[in-house]
Amino acid sequence: MAMVSIVVPLYNEEEIISRFHQEMIHALSALEPTFEVIYVNDGSRDKTSRILHDLIRTPHQRLTFVLADFRKNYGQTAALQAGFDLARGEIIIAMDGDMQHLPSEIGLFLDKIHEGYDLVSGWRANRIDNFWLRRLPSLIANRMMAKRSGVELQDFGTTFKAYRREVVQEINLYGELHRFIPVLAAERGASICEIPITNVMRKTGRSKYGITRTFRVFFDVLTLAFLSRFGTRPMHVMGLTGATFMTTSFALILYIILDYLINHSDLRGTLQIAIMMFLFGSQLLATGLVLEMLVRVGHEATGKKIYTVRQITRSEPSP
Repeated sequence: MAMVSIVVPLYNEEEIISRFHQEMIHALSALEPTFEVIYVNDGSRDKTSRILHDLIRTPHQRLTFVLADFRKNYGQTAALQAGFDLARGEIIIAMDGDMQHLPSEIGLFLDKIHEGYDLVSGWRANRIDNFWLRRLPSLIANRMMAKRSGVELQDFGTTFKAYRREVVQEINLYGELHRFIPVLAAERGASICEIPITNVMRKTGRSKYGITRTFRVFFDVLTLAFLSRFGTRPMHVMGLTGATFMTTSFALILYIILDYLINHSDLRGTLQIAIMMFLFGSQLLATGLVLEMLVRVGHEATGKKIYTVRQITRSEPSP
């Protein structure tokens, strides 16, 4: 049976990584294929790397462990790309290492891959996150992404996915593109399905996502139309400033209209400022899209990787 590679990006997970590692061993020991688990330490500032070095020294039957240490924090997309580059398996599974994804559910993904699908995506059907900061923005973004891309998924955001090797080999990731791997894969004719997964509340450590992720989701949706040819992180910088100017201009225009209807005030000067702010914001958004095109072309032309690895440690399975 073909080898299965499991890619696990990690950042400051010293409080949970030992438990996750033991859960992974327990779950994989009950399955038939030969596995390699690729931990990508994304520049953690705590003891994550040191703990993992100790953990993977112990050999296990049919389990190979690989630890790739980044020189600095590059982000989840870069960590996933590094894991994909290192993977030797014919099937590749990506998941988070904070115990919000359960290793015991890996078998569910493998069953669907063996049914013939090229990509199997997890769906957090019963989410327990904060409604206003996480669930509502995610719900809106997922529906917009599904409508715009034509890929009928309920949950684009979760990392927990399984791929046939050829799917990820055909995709180069930049910026925050890991959320849109199903879209990029569908454009290449990949067959995709979705399965429900358990959504577990994080019990230790701190979440790596805050309110800023809501803005990032908005920018991701905005750039989705360009993903077939363009895409990377500059939109998240230019887009935030542009969106701020445009939102402020809309508020000013609404104020001018209401003040005119109620007080019949002449605020033509303020209206001109609002229009200028709207145009400036639009130009910043357009600039962000152009920069995304240029950066993608640069990466494609030079073949430059989006990460650098300090050290790779491999532990082979026991006889």
